[in-house]
Amino acid sequence: MKSKFIFSSFLIISVILTYGQDKILMEASNSIKIDELKEKMYTYSSDEFDGRGTPSKGQQLAVEYLVNHYKNLGIQSVKTDTYLQAVPLQFEEKPNISLNISGQKFIYYQDYVSYLNGPDREYKSEEIVFIGYGIDDPNYSDYKNINVKGKVVVAFGGEPKDKNGEYFINGKNKSKWSILRQEIDNKKRVARSNDALAIIIIDNYLHSRYSGRYKNSDIGYSEKRMTLSNNKENNFHVLLFPEKFKNFLTKENLAFDMSFEKNIEKFSADNVAAIIEGSEFPDEYVVLTAHLDHVLPRNGKIYNGADDNGSGTVAMLEIAESFALAKKIGKEPKRSIVFLHVTAEERGLLGSKYYTDYEPLVPIKQTIANLNMDMMGRADPERGIRNLNYVYIIGSDVLSDDLHDINIDANKYSNLELDFRFNGIDHPDQFYYRSDHFHFIKNNIPAIFYFSGVHQDYHEPTDTAEKILYEPYKKRVKLIFHTAWELANRDERIKLK
Repeated sequence: MKSKFIFSSFLIISVILTYGQDKILMEASNSIKIDELKEKMYTYSSDEFDGRGTPSKGQQLAVEYLVNHYKNLGIQSVKTDTYLQAVPLQFEEKPNISLNISGQKFIYYQDYVSYLNGPDREYKSEEIVFIGYGIDDPNYSDYKNINVKGKVVVAFGGEPKDKNGEYFINGKNKSKWSILRQEIDNKKRVARSNDALAIIIIDNYLHSRYSGRYKNSDIGYSEKRMTLSNNKENNFHVLLFPEKFKNFLTKENLAFDMSFEKNIEKFSADNVAAIIEGSEFPDEYVVLTAHLDHVLPRNGKIYNGADDNGSGTVAMLEIAESFALAKKIGKEPKRSIVFLHVTAEERGLLGSKYYTDYEPLVPIKQTIANLNMDMMGRADPERGIRNLNYVYIIGSDVLSDDLHDINIDANKYSNLELDFRFNGIDHPDQFYYRSDHFHFIKNNIPAIFYFSGVHQDYHEPTDTAEKILYEPYKKRVKLIFHTAWELANRDERIKLK
């Protein structure tokens, strides 16, 4: 009888606790309201913030707005004494550079371009060695039995295929060795780790992409070229050549002479980071991200950036309110929730890259998932005007089936169509690589990018608050909240594949 009484009492208490927790969850979820989303959106994308370009007074105002929001909610900063994480940045203009290879002179932009600024230095009659595709992977390596120490490496762009037209590494799909946002960094990293002096990559697309972009920025056609400004990022030269020089650059016994002097202007901009600490697993983290920046005014017009990315920013602010409310009425998350607003996304995902690669404010290995919000307040014209009750889900199943399943289950609170059309890492639009979640995924952190598509107001002054579709937008915000809630409160951390 005693054991039955204990069991019955335990069951009753469990039911009461479960009901209480469910009630708290629903109160927190129902606090996500259209009128609050509108109020924040109209403020954050107002003319006062002047487009929130990096750097600008308008972006500083936006940062202050975010900081004050977390202070008012009583959500503490991740860093001990500040909500701000200074991101070191620099404007780059054409370097003072001359290049001669075995007596042949090369013209900057026309013949080659430097990808990111390496160190100021001179190279005199350095040996050049051709290394194939510059890949070092368990399934294929160009570095076996080749000593590149103290030499300039030459590599082809892309990656090799077998006689059946399949890639050596991933079969039918490209790998990190030939996908745009990864190829250069990975080939640079391997060359540097093998003690090469520099790397030349021969690829028409890469040369055309960066020589055109950098040349235009140097002569005033667009915003100045911007990169991270730190020694680890800029301590190795990568030169991009078109394929017309393929036969010459793969010859033997070539000598490399280059003089390089940077022409830069250093500055910084801020990420904003706040945290609700977990009650049971405080050293495990769910990181929510949204980029806080947009673009500078052009031709006297302000680009308000309501969807890009007021929608992600405001979504995170509203989700933070929901977690703060849940804590206030009795439910702290089991795991810590980090609210990370990153700068300079529009200039190359720079704020998130700095956070993941150089100064993570919480340990990367203890970060269990990233939920990224970017352009999630409008509708894709390709879907048609009547088909608005959806959200694009990108990346959810790449590293973790658990994350994918949790997000699908959380949709019972929103009843959206979860559209995976852009989910493929090989999709031609490359959305998988085009927002801040990418830097988490490349660090083996499961991530979801929530997105509603590109529209006619993308990067136009007409991207304004009244065009946000607030009813489907609210549902998308709720989906992210419930996904974050489950990630933070389940008994076990999600598993990697």
